[in-house]
Amino acid sequence: MDNVQTPVKVALVAGEHSGDILGAGVMVALKSRYPHIEFVGVGGPLMEQQGLSSFFPMEDLAIMGLAEVVRHLPKLLKHRKRLVEFLQQQKPDVFIGIDAPDFNLTVEKRLKASGIKTIHYVSPSVWAWRKGRIKGIKQAVDHVLCLLPFEKQFYDAHHLPATFVGHPLADAIPRQTDKADARALLNLPIAGQYIGVLPGSRKGELARMAPVFLQVCKALKKDRPDLKFIAPMVNQARADEFTALVAEANMQADVEICVGRSRDVMSACDYLLLTSGTVALEALLIKRPMVVAYRFTWLSYQVIKRLFHAPFFSLPNLLAGRAIVPELAQTDASVERITAHMTQLLSEDNHALIEQFDTIHQQLDQSASEVAADVVVNILKN
Repeated sequence: MDNVQTPVKVALVAGEHSGDILGAGVMVALKSRYPHIEFVGVGGPLMEQQGLSSFFPMEDLAIMGLAEVVRHLPKLLKHRKRLVEFLQQQKPDVFIGIDAPDFNLTVEKRLKASGIKTIHYVSPSVWAWRKGRIKGIKQAVDHVLCLLPFEKQFYDAHHLPATFVGHPLADAIPRQTDKADARALLNLPIAGQYIGVLPGSRKGELARMAPVFLQVCKALKKDRPDLKFIAPMVNQARADEFTALVAEANMQADVEICVGRSRDVMSACDYLLLTSGTVALEALLIKRPMVVAYRFTWLSYQVIKRLFHAPFFSLPNLLAGRAIVPELAQTDASVERITAHMTQLLSEDNHALIEQFDTIHQQLDQSASEVAADVVVNILKN
């Protein structure tokens, strides 16, 4: 398949918005290499804009939490069975499963058994917990596209072809962000120190983390009356819930709330207090000193502490290979301990930390979609 004029058919399946972004990016890159390319599978509006006709709505896969999965399981299984049959009929030249491992790995296994080349884009966190899953991944996948460099090292050790493509957030976020510009966009005063408060985007984690974070803000404000706080919420529902919690803490005058614009808020702030997850990576790329704290539900924590094997849970520390930002989990994520770490952060010179953040940013900025497309091209040629 060396001739770019040869018709190429690529199947892709994304399960949520982040996967839709990745899928659309690699589709754009592939279209520049193969003018006569056809896309089939499942995706969201961004992938549809690039020419995918989604076999069923992507939203049907965007299900969070054990109870929700159980409730929707019959529908998910039916979708998966019909999709596999459809793709076996379509006979794509390659299949790209984007994240959603619980759904995509089974699809990949069945397609691979049918002789279709399979790529999994976004490694499952197999390096951190449930390492036994690597056997099933090897049975299902011909090649893994990794967003993080240490993931490739894991697959190399297990003799599964993998490529580190970089992280699309590192492509999207500039190496330098202007605090004054961000404050102007948000109509915030240029003077004064702001702490960004990001207690989570899901209802449950907001209920667990926001009261703790607000008490930390209250303690910091007591010693530093000049401090200001701003909290971006993912949608209006979370904003309403957080507003009620702010009122309970009697901090209406101290905490500004906005809907969306989390990246602008992080850029506008001097320091960040946040939960673990992708938001911590965004904070690193925006180059803001942070404290990462998280409390799991009791049941989740019982499972995680038995199966989790990574030395850290926050992405900044995982990427650095050592503790460069404070991370506090479960009982360690107390008001007192978080406050102590935030107080220390406020009093330190953070230049060396920012330089480490920039080094990691440079490492992750690899033009992920272009590198991913190159891997697809090589697989098609072979």
